[in-house]
Amino acid sequence: MEGISGFLPIIAMFAVVYFFMIAPQMKRAKQEKRFASELKPGDKVITKSGMHGKIAQLNDKDNSCVIETMSGKLKFDRSAISMEMSKSLNKPAVELKK
Repeated sequence: MEGISGFLPIIAMFAVVYFFMIAPQMKRAKQEKRFASELKPGDKVITKSGMHGKIAQLNDKDNSCVIETMSGKLKFDRSAISMEMSKSLNKPAVELKK
């Protein structure tokens, strides 16, 4: 019985690390993958480097996309897209409570 109680803190530390670090990271990775797969031509996006543009073309074979900016068309990897702005521009940034 005393041998099991010696392993209990190690098991508890692993559980804390899993639930506070590993599980949220896996959830975030799933969300990013789903976001990249739901992109479609015409969506207004911002890349992780801060470039604004509109998706002109999606290439499934090399997982890239062509973004049309004011200076021309640029090719990016889908994982370089940070957020989609088409929907978020139509709703207020702060909800007012009454």
